[in-house]
Amino acid sequence: MENQHRQIKGYRELNQNEIALMNEIKAKGAELGELVARIRAVEGVDQRWVSIGATDFQTGLMALTRAVAQPTFF
Repeated sequence: MENQHRQIKGYRELNQNEIALMNEIKAKGAELGELVARIRAVEGVDQRWVSIGATDFQTGLMALTRAVAQPTFF
């Protein structure tokens, strides 16, 4: 279905610049996910800190996504 986001309350239409930014954020997120996976695979690395770093990356990426998308909900 085209433009499914229109049927979800709280979402708006994005312009081309915003779409490009969202796609760039998603691409950086994939890169960071791969980096976290490589770090996790290193023997002796403190996995607790890897998890904290991964969570903080996810939080930051979500904040950037919300900054661009500007949803109208909590």
